Amino acid sequence: MKLVVDHKIPFIGGVFEAKAVVVYLPGDAIGPADVKDADGLIVRTRTKCNRALLEGSAVKFIATATIGYDHIDTGWCDAAGITWTNAPGCNSGSVEQYIVSVLLSLPGFRGADPAGKTLGIIGVGNVGTKVARAAAALGYKVLLNDPPRADKEGDAAFTVLDKVLETADIVTIHVPLSDHGKYPTRHLADDGLFSAMKQGAVFINTSRGEVVHEEALKRALRYGKLSEAVLDVFEHEPAVDRELLSLLTIATPHIAGYSTDGKANGTAMSVRAASRFFGLGMDQWTPADVPAPGEPELFADGAERDAMEVTREVYGMTYDVLEDHENFMARMDQFEKLRGDYRVRREPPAYHVRVFNDDGKYREIFEGLGFDVIGDSCF
Repeated sequence: MKLVVDHKIPFIGGVFEAKAVVVYLPGDAIGPADVKDADGLIVRTRTKCNRALLEGSAVKFIATATIGYDHIDTGWCDAAGITWTNAPGCNSGSVEQYIVSVLLSLPGFRGADPAGKTLGIIGVGNVGTKVARAAAALGYKVLLNDPPRADKEGDAAFTVLDKVLETADIVTIHVPLSDHGKYPTRHLADDGLFSAMKQGAVFINTSRGEVVHEEALKRALRYGKLSEAVLDVFEHEPAVDRELLSLLTIATPHIAGYSTDGKANGTAMSVRAASRFFGLGMDQWTPADVPAPGEPELFADGAERDAMEVTREVYGMTYDVLEDHENFMARMDQFEKLRGDYRVRREPPAYHVRVFNDDGKYREIFEGLGFDVIGDSCF
């Protein structure tokens, strides 16, 4: 058996070698000649799995170690008898971590506290659900918009889009990229959406670049409709509009979901899927070499301090989005290299927070953000 694997997928080296011939290649360099005699592919978003790549090949199975699968022509693969899988939810905790860091950074730019502010979430799947929980822990009022879920579950938990846009101080999008169906999302964020948003609101996109009409976003920023915008994904990446970059408050090179935990989850889900398909006996496989945090125990002292100040301080020890922003702005022509060489970033569940001088609010906040919290009694 032969497998072709994107060489940037972490923790996968050596996993299949006892079962198959494994060829590791850059994802965007995998071509028809490479897959002609391959039985399976394990890829990321940079490999376009379509007729041009796969027709006439021996490929029977594709796993993408990512949530998104718009790089797979699923219709053609289904018709060709090629089984494909993605990794839903694998990096949802990572995107949650990114959004929390953004929310903790924005008050530094705006001098605002989350109390009394409203966060609108468009798309409430694996990621949006976690973002909603974390934002509520920080003190935001949260409005949820997800028409497909509302169709299935009823309207009670959801808010119509127009109401979200006119009410929310911050709007964050967490939808898949779709061109078809009842709710297409390509260019969902267009002139109409931005004009309907609250004057001076903040816009965040970590889903897919093509969900945003970038010319419309530039107009909304240039003419003051929006006060700030944060993008981790771009319409034509890895090429990025430099004028747009100059207008953004925070810009990062598609790394919101790049925590070490998210990568490990995506790899594990792909390995298990390949194991099930080919009968390899690795259906419960997990990476054994995920690096631990440098400082897994964090301390929070709540004595006569503002809760958000303490939260920013502790959360910044796990991840600071401004560090990624500054790296990107200094090396904006190295989009793919910044992604490929991304550092170890562990999510909050990998950390223990020792809280003292706490009146109860810090435990509630930190547990809501996913940390293991240890109180005063441990001192």
